[in-house]
Amino acid sequence: MLNNNVKQCDLLMNDSFHVCNFRSELEACCDAARYFLVTQENTQIGDKFNYETQKSRQIVVTETLHNMLPKTSIFNKPIRSCAVVGNGGILRNSCCGAEIDQADYVFRFNLPPMNYSDDTGRKTNLVTANPSIVSKRYSRLHERRRPFMDLVKNYEPAPILMAAFSFPSTTDVIFKVIYTLEEFGSQQKVVYHHPNYLTNLAVYWTEKGLVVRRLSSGFMIVSTALEICDEVTLYGFWPFDQDTNGKPILHHYYDNMSPKRGAHSMPDEFFFYSQMHSKGILKLQVGKCF
Repeated sequence: MLNNNVKQCDLLMNDSFHVCNFRSELEACCDAARYFLVTQENTQIGDKFNYETQKSRQIVVTETLHNMLPKTSIFNKPIRSCAVVGNGGILRNSCCGAEIDQADYVFRFNLPPMNYSDDTGRKTNLVTANPSIVSKRYSRLHERRRPFMDLVKNYEPAPILMAAFSFPSTTDVIFKVIYTLEEFGSQQKVVYHHPNYLTNLAVYWTEKGLVVRRLSSGFMIVSTALEICDEVTLYGFWPFDQDTNGKPILHHYYDNMSPKRGAHSMPDEFFFYSQMHSKGILKLQVGKCF
């Protein structure tokens, strides 16, 4: 498969070659179309998953868990254009909202506020949710369930992507999100990263020279988009406290809360985004959109 794709890529020139070759490598290593999510198609009752971050811990796929899974992949590739919308302060006053909403598929991260639509757009096809948000802001859904539901309604009908099989300590919180959605009669679905996909992706990028403690969710999604989308544009990916003109900016477009130190290495990841931008593999939008 890879060899055939590489031969096809050899017929292309310049930027098209880089995009084709890169996508072929990602498909060979990770195959997001089939394995990005845990689905009923790629998982059987009785299967055992090693947690992504703790290989010594396992979870068994019970009939109940299997019934929670989507039947097949949520991606119908190829997708022509994708917007991957980070939460960086560089988005504030960018006027990129209309451009983002024109993309065929829009990824967002960590249930961000949607009241800056002129800058961030309104469209959402997939949104991630860090379990820590549920734990810290919504008391692990023991309390404050209505406010949580008011938040996630902003993204309907987009599925909510959570890493249920990355950290053993957060699996129960993620399942509570499913139960809460069901109890409130929501049609919104929770989907899960496949731990094997994340493991293979980490190995791929390590071999490319990106040595980090753990890939950020942003980098994971960008990698997925590069495999399934013909064109990928990144918005809000800017790990610096000043814009391109040296003007101070917020850490996020909606607040100035600093990230947890040591969790990820955003500047290192940004270097790879810059390299891919220079090769035409993706477009890195860091200025205004008008």
